[in-house]
Amino acid sequence: MIAAEVIVIGGGIAGAGAAYELAADVKVLLLEREGQCGYHATGRSAASFTENYGTATIRKLAGASRAFFENPPDGFCEHPLVRPRGMITIARADQAEALDLELDRARKFVASIVRIGPEKAISLVPALRRSYLADAIFEPDSRDIDVHGLHQGFLKGIRRRGGRIEADREVGRIRREGSGWAIETRDEHYEAPIIVNAAGAWADEIAATAGLRPLGLVAKRRSAFVVDPPEGLAIDAWPLVNDVGQSFYFKPDAGRLLVSPADAEPSPPTDAQPDEEEVALGVDRLQRATSIPVRRILRKWAGLRTFAADGGPVVGEDPEARGFFWLAGQGGYGIKTAPILSKTIAALALGKGLPPEAIARGLTEAELSPSRFAPANA
Repeated sequence: MIAAEVIVIGGGIAGAGAAYELAADVKVLLLEREGQCGYHATGRSAASFTENYGTATIRKLAGASRAFFENPPDGFCEHPLVRPRGMITIARADQAEALDLELDRARKFVASIVRIGPEKAISLVPALRRSYLADAIFEPDSRDIDVHGLHQGFLKGIRRRGGRIEADREVGRIRREGSGWAIETRDEHYEAPIIVNAAGAWADEIAATAGLRPLGLVAKRRSAFVVDPPEGLAIDAWPLVNDVGQSFYFKPDAGRLLVSPADAEPSPPTDAQPDEEEVALGVDRLQRATSIPVRRILRKWAGLRTFAADGGPVVGEDPEARGFFWLAGQGGYGIKTAPILSKTIAALALGKGLPPEAIARGLTEAELSPSRFAPANA
């Protein structure tokens, strides 16, 4: 039997960040079902840091995470976690009203966002078609995130702080044992007074294993692929280009272009694979909006993004089970919100309330809590 003060289930960005923050104060054990941490969504993410994307809660969480990305703790990583990228949101003529609404909404969170119009957008990304583009807005302070660097910083920090990480430990059973919890895997028995459920697409399954009511989380597949850039064009300084209708986006990636059709097909928890039809749609949308020729797909993949019913993350103690905490439902925003969500779940699990960075952004426990999904007659 192995005992800890907190057991975190899931070694992706959420679980790794939670365990990292908890390990500063208590004895932590991180359990990962796969042979390596971050095999699923985290290892397949090409996240960008933007405060102009997602629900109001997500945008506040992103804002509260910026300081960590720009100034990580001493010794956390050997190189910057973010680098300048910028993000253009484009619109066709029939999307003009949607772009106006997006700009109005964005200005509530991002003071630097501006309307730049089609000519300026094309000067930044010459491959955009003038015949397609009616208008555009620009977020200059968007950033590329080094996802691997962030994840590894958390994992190394856990060990440095005395925490323990065990991979290839699929949870088979969770039960109450006294005032705490007992977890059984194929090879071992673990005990702790507190569990953090950071199992991503499998979070509802973990809750059910513990005899708790699932929250109705839905995993959705997101496909992506890489293509060669247009010959003769220097693309390294291009911003990310996002369609206001959220039907595709593309950005430079290691000298090539990463493209996604922005699909969101519901999926059971699984080792997600790219959908050929969605990849074809992504190619078509890219070529309609740009002059970029797609002669071959160099690489393609897919990951799962897991959503709660209201689109916001679920962070806090289960209303029906003392000591069982949720850290799930981050959708496609788990990387850019990881710093503040990690601090938040650690603070809540240890009875400290929300961290100051979250309070400063106007976040509340209620908007994050799993209690918001409790049955009306509970």
